[in-house]
Amino acid sequence: MERAKTYFKGVRSEMRKVSWPSKKEMKNYTAVVVAMTAILAAIMGLADLIFQQIFLRFI
Repeated sequence: MERAKTYFKGVRSEMRKVSWPSKKEMKNYTAVVVAMTAILAAIMGLADLIFQQIFLRFI
């Protein structure tokens, strides 16, 4: 039990040292992730459509 207390005290200490991003930074990071996800989904969807058309011509 003492080891668990020591562990969580260490975790708490380290969490206080973390430099957390501001609200504005988080909004920007979130927007970048959402935009990149949408772009990659569109690219993969387009590639799937192209390969589908290619394979359908051979069948």
